[in-house]
Amino acid sequence: MTVIGKAIPRVESKDKVTGAARYTNDTQSPSQLHGWLVTSPYAHARITHIDCSSALQVVGVHAVVTGADQDVLVGGVLADRPPLARGKVRYYGEPYAVVVADSEHIAKQAAKLIRARFEPLPVVHSPSSALRPGAPLVHENLASYQRTNEVHPVPGTNIGNHVRIRKGDMQAGWSASEVTVEGSYAFNSSDHCAMEPRCAIVEVKPDGTVHMETSTQDPYTMKRFFQRFFGIDQSKVIVRVPLVGGAFGGKGSVQLEYIGYLASLACGGRPVKLNNTRETDMVGSPCHIGLEARVKLGATRDGLLTASEITLLFDNGGYTDEGAIVVESAAVDCTGPYRVEHVHCDALSVYTNHPYATAYRGFGHAEVLYCTERAMDLLAKKLRMDPLELRYLNAIQPGDTTPTQTLLNRSSVGDLRECIRKLRELIQGDGGQSVQVDRFKVRTTGVACIWKVSGSMIDTGSGATITFNHDGSLNLSVGSIEIGQGNRTAMGQLAAERMNIPMDQVHVKLDVDTQITPEHWKTVSSSSTMMVGRAVLDAADDAIAQLKHNASIVLNRSPEELEVGGGNVYVKDQPDIFLEIRSLVSGYMYPNGSASGNLVIGRGRYRVHHQSALDPETGKGIPGQQWTLGAQAVVVEFDTRECTYRILKVASVFDAGKVINFGTARGQVVGGVNMGLSFATREAFLYNQAGVVLNPQLRTYKITRYGEQPEYLVDFVETPFVEGPYGARGIAEHGTIGAPCALANALSIAAGVELNQLPLTPEFIWRARGAAHDLV
Repeated sequence: MTVIGKAIPRVESKDKVTGAARYTNDTQSPSQLHGWLVTSPYAHARITHIDCSSALQVVGVHAVVTGADQDVLVGGVLADRPPLARGKVRYYGEPYAVVVADSEHIAKQAAKLIRARFEPLPVVHSPSSALRPGAPLVHENLASYQRTNEVHPVPGTNIGNHVRIRKGDMQAGWSASEVTVEGSYAFNSSDHCAMEPRCAIVEVKPDGTVHMETSTQDPYTMKRFFQRFFGIDQSKVIVRVPLVGGAFGGKGSVQLEYIGYLASLACGGRPVKLNNTRETDMVGSPCHIGLEARVKLGATRDGLLTASEITLLFDNGGYTDEGAIVVESAAVDCTGPYRVEHVHCDALSVYTNHPYATAYRGFGHAEVLYCTERAMDLLAKKLRMDPLELRYLNAIQPGDTTPTQTLLNRSSVGDLRECIRKLRELIQGDGGQSVQVDRFKVRTTGVACIWKVSGSMIDTGSGATITFNHDGSLNLSVGSIEIGQGNRTAMGQLAAERMNIPMDQVHVKLDVDTQITPEHWKTVSSSSTMMVGRAVLDAADDAIAQLKHNASIVLNRSPEELEVGGGNVYVKDQPDIFLEIRSLVSGYMYPNGSASGNLVIGRGRYRVHHQSALDPETGKGIPGQQWTLGAQAVVVEFDTRECTYRILKVASVFDAGKVINFGTARGQVVGGVNMGLSFATREAFLYNQAGVVLNPQLRTYKITRYGEQPEYLVDFVETPFVEGPYGARGIAEHGTIGAPCALANALSIAAGVELNQLPLTPEFIWRARGAAHDLV
């Protein structure tokens, strides 16, 4: 292959580093108004009164919209959320009004004049407390909410979704277990911290058409939601998405767009921009889900897994949003990438009075596999086995079944054992699990294995179009969003490879306009390269067929005798007989002025097949077509006296099917690992007893900084996924998934105590060691 696999620079990189790249907040227009969100100072309270009169008197203010002005409820699978809080607020930072003014400054100042009265209600602090008898209900009217068949709420409780996985016979599994281990695990909700805060501009035209420009991952889903909740035909909802400055799942939800629509209506249809501050983006908009879990594993004395019982209580916050589906995603892969015949898992989306949750990089897998991989290390210690050997022994293989009883083959599951073998090679020079460095410092290595299914909705697909310029270069348009992952470059490489032309002859449209860009389901689930990539190859094949047809008329040869490449259409057996592509893209013009053939437009499509919904009682079903799995290791140097540590090295090996761009693939893994380590070492919302987030800004909410990076080692296995473009499978999220558990495993060895909560701060480790010492 001439293009596939090469580390070709990203097509948008020059614009980004020079500041020429444009994002939603860069868009200005003379008629544009600005909104400012007014948010709740309480985590749970009834709204008894809102006085907007003083704000409306400010010069330059056009409107104040509150939750009382509308009665719609929105939500992807469970419509439980008003766009602006109505009746009561359910989390600290929830928007209950929006002020619209000539400038953001005026709107902000006017917002300070709004006077609201609240009646505080008891706060639900955690999933476990939310499930206790007599716990306050976050949603009293849960039974009345509109929902899809994908979600299973329990009215009269704080359960927004209950996913059950039942495989095999648990009694038989425990009877065959000669060794058992169990542990409890927990971490608070946190934030995505994308570089670009969420931003949306909404304008309602006189004919009712809704124009939006927004930083989102799912513009086409947004059209369907506006039809469902506001009765606007999809043809009258137009969404434009420029470059997006990071998302990590957080921009897969619809929030500001709903509020912007209501604000524009209140201002006669004028465009209204809502641009989150960092603080509002962190706690007012959807966040990363929290979790309380318990895992019990059974195995034979030889280390073969026999049973797995898992309870996952996800902290979904005040509303379900995408969190309800995160819960399902975690459940379907709950065992980790291992052969387990007897599985019992209950995964619950639980309402609390915390900021509500949406998708996060890994979509439930970093969370559930943190728990199962910690339990695997506990089992290895009890068996006195090498932790990598235990994982190698139980690695899932073709012919095995997943927790949802999906039968796997080599194409769908890849080769975990080869990933483990390559990981051993990468870390073999680190001296084993534990090495004493000096009197107070020890160097330890923790490992983890991960997998993730790249699923989608059952009725989804992707499209792509190719048009040609008169110099023979081509224009490629696809519906996936460029959120920094390098998707546009990968799509360009696929088109260049199939058309057999240099990459600089492919011009990829960077933005998306739903009125003209071919539809793609969502830019989520590490699925864009696979789904959109297949559509790109289909579009290229369609263009090639048309070019051959045009050339066959001129050369008097059948299309089967022709080949396309190097900017030409030529005769296979006589390459010196050819026509340049540029002479064929609009049909062929003869010297005498006559013409033949047709305009060449490549049209490609891909549709998801071979998936099925999960049985609500057993979880049996096919959640996706492909699993990406891998093995990771983290090497730390731990100070036993101070409980501080340095992360020295992280090694990652994933079965990518086929690496499309080695540079961006490695970058995705390294970036994912960095994100996972940041989450594991320091990221979490801190709440007081009133449910108020105490660290809603980057001065107090810490993320990893420049200079804190370890050495990154990355390698790939390539077991082709037959449905993928050139065999590729998704890898965008997977670096994040194993980093927290591998780090916790390393530090648990170093500290001599099981560390089952995140984040792994020195203070937490010190307290855990002290508690363990007190029990001795």
